[in-house]
Amino acid sequence: MITNRAGQTAHGGSSFAWLGGVGSTHTDTLSQSVTVPSGCSSATLTFWLHIDTAETTSSIAYDKLTAKIGSTTLATYSNLDKNTGYAQKSFDVSAFAGQTVTLAFTGTEDSSLQSSFVVDDVALDTSGGTTPPADSTRTPAAPSYTVDLSSDTSGTVWSGHESATFTNASSTALSEVYLRLWDNYHGTCSAMPIKVSNVTGGTAGALSVGCTALKIDLPGPLAQGQSATIGFDLGITVPSGADRFGHDGAFSFIGNALPVLAVKDGAGWHLDPYTNNGESFYSLAADFKVTLDHPSTLLVPATGTSVDTPGSSGRTVTTATASKVRDFAWAAGPFSKISGTSTAGTRVNVYSVSAISSADAQSMLTTAKSAVDAHASRFGAYPYGELDAVIDNNYWFGGMEYPGFVLDLVSTTALTHEIGHQWWYGIVGDDEYTSPWLDEAFTDYATDLALNKTGTNCWNNVSWASSAEKITNSMAYWDAHSSRYSTVVYGYGKCALHDLRRLIGDTAMTKLLKDYATAHWYGVSTTAEFKAAAQAATSTDLTSFWSTHRIDG
Repeated sequence: MITNRAGQTAHGGSSFAWLGGVGSTHTDTLSQSVTVPSGCSSATLTFWLHIDTAETTSSIAYDKLTAKIGSTTLATYSNLDKNTGYAQKSFDVSAFAGQTVTLAFTGTEDSSLQSSFVVDDVALDTSGGTTPPADSTRTPAAPSYTVDLSSDTSGTVWSGHESATFTNASSTALSEVYLRLWDNYHGTCSAMPIKVSNVTGGTAGALSVGCTALKIDLPGPLAQGQSATIGFDLGITVPSGADRFGHDGAFSFIGNALPVLAVKDGAGWHLDPYTNNGESFYSLAADFKVTLDHPSTLLVPATGTSVDTPGSSGRTVTTATASKVRDFAWAAGPFSKISGTSTAGTRVNVYSVSAISSADAQSMLTTAKSAVDAHASRFGAYPYGELDAVIDNNYWFGGMEYPGFVLDLVSTTALTHEIGHQWWYGIVGDDEYTSPWLDEAFTDYATDLALNKTGTNCWNNVSWASSAEKITNSMAYWDAHSSRYSTVVYGYGKCALHDLRRLIGDTAMTKLLKDYATAHWYGVSTTAEFKAAAQAATSTDLTSFWSTHRIDG
C-alpha cells in the first residue's frame, strides 16, 4: 500500500499510502505502533487525505476509510468525501499521552466502482508540559587520536604522548571534556597503571569514578561546530595476569589503555564505572594513528592496519592506522604468527602464545576467516582492513573484542562470537553499560547464524529470577546479579532474537538486521530504535512480544 505507482501523487516526497482503488469487494489495512510521549500538554495527530471515486451517488457511502488510534475511532470517510486535492485532517490525541498505541487506517470497498483513499505525511506533534531534555546530540564528535609510545624491553611499560582533536556537535557550548582512563580499575588511585600528565589545550581537573575519569576544562566554551585539541604525556604499566589488560608471562595484552573521550548527550556526561563482569565502554567512532616503538623481538598486533619500519638499534616501529573505530588495543610479545586471507578478501592474522599448538593456531585461522565472511555477508562488508586474533588459553574471561583485534581462547564458538562484535559494538555502537544486550545478545545471535544454529530448544529450562530481571537491564543491575548476566543477556537475549525471526519470518529478519546495521553504520544503536525498526519490518503488532520477552525501552 505504500507506493509511488502511477495513478496517484504524493502530498510530500515521492511515496504515499494508497488504500482501495480496486473496484471490487476489498479491504486494506495500514497500521503502526506509536508512543505518545508523557508530560506533554498537547498531542495532535495530523495527516493529509485525498479521496477520488468512480461512485456517482451523492447520498450513499459505499466505500469507506476508518482512522483509529488504539480502540478509538477518530473519523470515518467515504466516497461522499471525494476531493480534488489533499486536505489535512487533525485530531487531539492528548488523552493517549504516555501510552503506546496502534494507529490504523482501514479502507473497504464494495463490489463495484472504485474509491481510492490516499494518505500521506502522517505526523504526531507534541508541545508544552514538562521541560524537554537537553540537546541529545552526542558529543564531542569525530575524535581523532594521535599516539606515540615507546616500550621497555619486555613490552609491559609504555610511555609517550597522545593528542585528541574533536568537534562540538551539540548546540550547547562545551566547556570541558572527560578522558576515560579505564585501566586504572586494575590499580589504585595511589598506584595508577594509566598516568596522564602535562596536559595542553585545557586544564586537568580532578580524577573521579575510581580514577577512571579525568576532567579537562577547556580554555573557553567551544561553540557548535568548533574544534579543539588536547594533548598529554601518557604512561602505561601493564600488570601481571592473563587479562584484557595484563601480561601472561612474556605476553602483554593492552586493551582499554589509551585514554578516550567520554560521551555527552541529553542525559549529560556518561561516566559509568568500570565493570569486570562485562563492558562499560561507550565511545564514538574515531580515527587513530598509533606509533609503537618496541624491541624487534616482540611482535605487536594492533587495531587497524599496521606497517613495521626499522627503529633504533634492535628496535622496530609499528605504525597502526584505523578509521571509524571506537577504541584501540594492542599486544606485545614473542608471539607465533600465521596469516591468511578470507574468501571475501579480508587479511586475518593469528598470534599465539607459546603454549598454543600450531594445529590449534591453524584451526583458529580457519575459524576466523570463515567467521569474518559469514558476518560480513549478513550485516555488511568488514571495513577495518586486517583482523588480528591473539590466542591464549589462560584468559580467565574467555574472549574480548576490540575493533579489528580480538583476544580469545582456542574455541570456534568463542572466536566466532568475538569477531561478530566487529559489527555489534564496533560498527553498530551502543552504550555498553546501559544496554549490554545490544552487543552481546546480537553477537550471540549472529554467532548462531554463522555456525548454522537455529535456536531450536533455545528456551529449555528458562526461569526468570524475579520480576525485575529483564533482558534489557543495565550493567548496574548485572553487577549486583552477576550469576545471571550471561544466562539472561547472552542466552535469553539471543533466544528472543530467534523468536523474533520466527515471528516475522527469515527473510524479514535478515533484511531487518542488514538494514539496521546500514542505518547505524559507525553510529550508536538504542533499544528504542531497534524496536521501532523491528515494528516497521512487520505488520504484526510486536507490543506483546516485547513484553513477553522482557525487552524494555
